[in-house]
Amino acid sequence: MEHEEYGPSFAVTATRVDGHWQVRAFDDDFSSLDTSVKAVLALRSEGPAFALLCVDDDYFVIVRPTPNGVQALVSDATMAVDDDFAAEILTELDAEIPDLDPDELDDVDGWADGDFDLLADLGLSEEVLGVIADDDDLWPSEQLVRIAEELGFADELVDVAGLDD
Repeated sequence: MEHEEYGPSFAVTATRVDGHWQVRAFDDDFSSLDTSVKAVLALRSEGPAFALLCVDDDYFVIVRPTPNGVQALVSDATMAVDDDFAAEILTELDAEIPDLDPDELDDVDGWADGDFDLLADLGLSEEVLGVIADDDDLWPSEQLVRIAEELGFADELVDVAGLDD
């Protein structure tokens, strides 16, 4: 996978129907968390459903609406310093936006923040998700493929997100 100044961006929903994963792309301009929440709710899935978002291959977001609110994870909380979408997610999570000077961001190692247990009921433990999110050797798009591998739909994600180019 080639990476230019801005890597791939994609937004997909994933849901389990009759024991099989269905992965679909949807349009998201990464300006509001509401877009991905609505995309997941529009599936009207009886089973688990969530969205995987990759923003310019700078960071990823997992969004899972639940009856008790929205669970989410952002792979790099430092992005919230100068990225409104990442900031909105941290605000939704009641998490602190890092107190960093935007000019210092290149010198700071990012960290994931949010609900690390949001996919635990599907077999992806909090610990494993944390290890994947902390893997600095992988691009965010590759981290999402690893997450999909753990859950059993990597091939579908690669196809739908166009990552096999």
